[in-house]
Amino acid sequence: MQDSSATLPVILTGDRTTGPLHLGHYVGSLKNRVALQTTHRQYLLLADTQALTDARNPSRVRDNVLEIATDYLAVGIDPDQSTICLQSHLPALADLTLLYMNFVTVARLERNPTIKDEIQARGFGRDILAGFLCYPVAQAADITGFKATIVPVGQDQAPLVELTNEVVRRINRQAGVDVLPEAHALIPRVARLPGIDGKAKMSKSQGNTVQLSATADEIREAVRRMFTDPNHLKASDPGCVQGNVVFTYLDAFDEDHLTVEDLKARYIRGGLGDSVVKRRLEDVLQALLAPIRDRRCALARDPGYVLQVVKRGTARAREITETTLRDVRAALGLFALN
Repeated sequence: MQDSSATLPVILTGDRTTGPLHLGHYVGSLKNRVALQTTHRQYLLLADTQALTDARNPSRVRDNVLEIATDYLAVGIDPDQSTICLQSHLPALADLTLLYMNFVTVARLERNPTIKDEIQARGFGRDILAGFLCYPVAQAADITGFKATIVPVGQDQAPLVELTNEVVRRINRQAGVDVLPEAHALIPRVARLPGIDGKAKMSKSQGNTVQLSATADEIREAVRRMFTDPNHLKASDPGCVQGNVVFTYLDAFDEDHLTVEDLKARYIRGGLGDSVVKRRLEDVLQALLAPIRDRRCALARDPGYVLQVVKRGTARAREITETTLRDVRAALGLFALN
């Protein structure tokens, strides 16, 4: 990171290392990250520690660290402009999490809509892992550890940023000085992408994704299987674009918005078959993913380079987060041994 970046607004974002990234990640965050890295000081956190809260196979969490870092680089993240770092090698974040737990009640964590939805979806009941319940506190530590003021998230993650700001205000009030800045959520135009089955958001756990590394054949097959309007049996039938996954994806990825609106109007009137709009979507996705896939293949031939990117970024991030920890400890009046 160049010295001139010190005055730029700070962004903190990242992903749990539970599996390869997909189109939902691209439209929800990755596209924004590439665009913002030239105008902001950006940190990308490989959240392997938090991934343990819902991963049954720890080796999967470990194996996906470099996979996700490779995805970052393949979509256009520049390691000279964005810092890619590994959460488990930033001990200051764990220390901040422990400190922040003194400023959040269990009742507040249980009321968080993001956590409530996840608890219900996973059927945890009262058998919820403490680490999962306290995930918003850990995320607050991540955000404030870098003193980030901007956090790109989907709409469903916005409540976690709100809770972070509650923690910040309580810390600052306790300290009597603004030691930490508040952050605001940056929500993309298409904040949530449905899975190809149309039944849920695109999710690794649901198996309804199109991965960034998808081959041409895999893209073609995914588009072929996409949910449309079940009542649109013939091309001449009027169709519905609301809830139609193909049109949702065209809205997200097709830059020719006028043509997409024309296709919608023709589909609603009747006279436009699903095969036509699926063919257009396939062309759009093939054009988007082919260069990403090619860059990914080139990076896969040099895994040592990707590892060095993560090592350098983590060393840089360790300095930043340890400075924040010292600031917070001093502001709270904790005893210092030196």
